[in-house]
Amino acid sequence: MQPSPIKPAVSIEILNRLDVRTGTIEAVEDVPGSDKLVALKVNFGDHRRTIVAGMRQERANPREIEGKQALFVVNLEPRRMRGVVSEGMLFDIGYADGITPVLATPERPVPDGTRAG
Repeated sequence: MQPSPIKPAVSIEILNRLDVRTGTIEAVEDVPGSDKLVALKVNFGDHRRTIVAGMRQERANPREIEGKQALFVVNLEPRRMRGVVSEGMLFDIGYADGITPVLATPERPVPDGTRAG
């Protein structure tokens, strides 16, 4: 794989607008009517959210990530996808570069809701 060019520089103020947090994926459910989307039920410590991700074709068994911690962007505007409201975005590694994505995970367990950055 050839790494993609680096995107244009942004100020620290713009970067600080993103709220990236750890969450534990408690359940993975197929999104009805979609061959790509799954709904992740994620625990962020003080609350739970549904995050829709297009990973159904990337893994033989998407449910293998249940119980794992990962990073999520939690301050995106909610978006309806195939009738399911997504309340954030899974922060994965590889998709934008055309390789099979992997979860961005902490090196050891941390409390759900811990901020990245």
